[in-house]
Amino acid sequence: MTAALDRLLGARLPAPPEQLRRGPFRRGAFPSPLHSERRAARTGAVLGIAFAVCFLTGLTSHLIQHPPSWFTWPASPSWLYRVTQGTHVATGLASIPLLLVKLWTVYPKLFEWPPAGSPSRVVSRLSILFLVGAGTMQLITGLINISEWYPFGFFFTVAHYWTGWIAIGAVSVHVGVNAPEIRRGLARRGVPAATEGLTGEQGAELRAVDEAAEINGVPRRAFVLAAGLAVGAVTLTTVGQTVSPLARVSVLGPRIPGLGPQGLPVRQTASRARVTDVGTDYRLVVDGPHRLELSLADLQRRPQRTERLPIACVEGWSSNATWSGVRLGDLLEEAGLPPDTEVTVESLQTGGLYRVSTVSPPHARSSRTLLALQLNGAPLAPDHGFPLRLIAPDRPGVMQTKWVTRVAPGAGGIGA
Repeated sequence: MTAALDRLLGARLPAPPEQLRRGPFRRGAFPSPLHSERRAARTGAVLGIAFAVCFLTGLTSHLIQHPPSWFTWPASPSWLYRVTQGTHVATGLASIPLLLVKLWTVYPKLFEWPPAGSPSRVVSRLSILFLVGAGTMQLITGLINISEWYPFGFFFTVAHYWTGWIAIGAVSVHVGVNAPEIRRGLARRGVPAATEGLTGEQGAELRAVDEAAEINGVPRRAFVLAAGLAVGAVTLTTVGQTVSPLARVSVLGPRIPGLGPQGLPVRQTASRARVTDVGTDYRLVVDGPHRLELSLADLQRRPQRTERLPIACVEGWSSNATWSGVRLGDLLEEAGLPPDTEVTVESLQTGGLYRVSTVSPPHARSSRTLLALQLNGAPLAPDHGFPLRLIAPDRPGVMQTKWVTRVAPGAGGIGA
């Protein structure tokens, strides 16, 4: 079966007429050594690793926010999501110059002759179409998302998730059909695309030109250094949104740790959520066998706990803060619910995809999960969720519900 498939994919297709070889289709049209098989393979290997890291960390974030029955996410260590999502965004940003470098090394392949000499080349070219399209869309829309600019008409999160599967599938197919070339490029010094497959005097002449270009043109080390500097510059000017010590030099980061109301950045403001006037009739309802209905004063009279926990946004920025409030587990116990009950937490916000979040058992029973009344030693500012907000270890910021008004057993029920 495998041998028959190899014969089918390797069968030679009829070549087009030589008279059509004009302009970029002529032999030797791209003599630069920057288009060598070796450079294309090595750049592709680095880009492939970056795409794989982006895919796995992005999939992790998706599973946390939309968990299937088999998936659980721990409450400890509290910084884990901060690392995975920070890595996701930082790697995605670094992939932008990497993708441009990769496209530069291989664009002569668009003009290879014949355009598709075998069925395997047809598959390869189709995989490139999907790979370049999906990869470009992922990186551009991801960049637009962290900038909070949405000129497109589709919902970013859904499109980003499914395009990620298309991109990683295209990578897998591309690597599979081009495995021999990739192995050859990684194993030894490659030759420019224009000289591949040429023999005799013409091939020797073109290879001599390429060797001279390697010496007199852009050296390999300079090419690698330029690509590395581009990746390093993008990373250094943005990664400070996650790595706080680099915040001062991360001038392109959309959020800077420590900047914002009460020393913490804000993604969703009270005015945008339309929660700007919380009256004295505010109550927190905790549903259970012993239903609780607590005023703000009732919450303030209960034992207060203080925890140092990060806010980690899906857009890649994160920042540590000191939170004080009532343990969620204590309120669940008082309402007659076990601490490991899966619960939903509802906001005063009247609309939005994240008005309600689910707190899974690992976080519901964590002693560090709070319904916070204070941030960094002062009552919550409206933009941070006054009068009450959820803060739990190792959760995305969009699930740390602000302006909490109700806690109830979730769809999984008690002890789920």
